[in-house]
Amino acid sequence: MKTHKGTAKRVRVTATGKLMTRTFNPKRAKRARTSMYDNREDRAVHPTLVDAIRKNLPYAKATPARHKQTASDVTHEATEATEA
Repeated sequence: MKTHKGTAKRVRVTATGKLMTRTFNPKRAKRARTSMYDNREDRAVHPTLVDAIRKNLPYAKATPARHKQTASDVTHEATEATEA
C-alpha cells in the first residue's frame, strides 16, 4: 500500500499518535494579518477525519488505545489555544 504524498506533507503524527495539521496556508491570508499570526501553530485533526487520513498514511505510527484522539481532546486544545 502506498503513502499518499500530499497527505504526508500536510499531516504530522505526534509521539502519542495524534494527527496534527495547519489550519490553513498563512501565506494566502493577505486580508487579516492577525489571523495569519494566530494560526501558525498546528491543530489536532477533527475526529471525523482521522480514519480517512490514516488510510492515506498506512505506515504512520498507529494510535494506541489509551491515546486515541477524541472530540474532547480537540475541543480542549481549542480552548487552550484561545486562552493563550
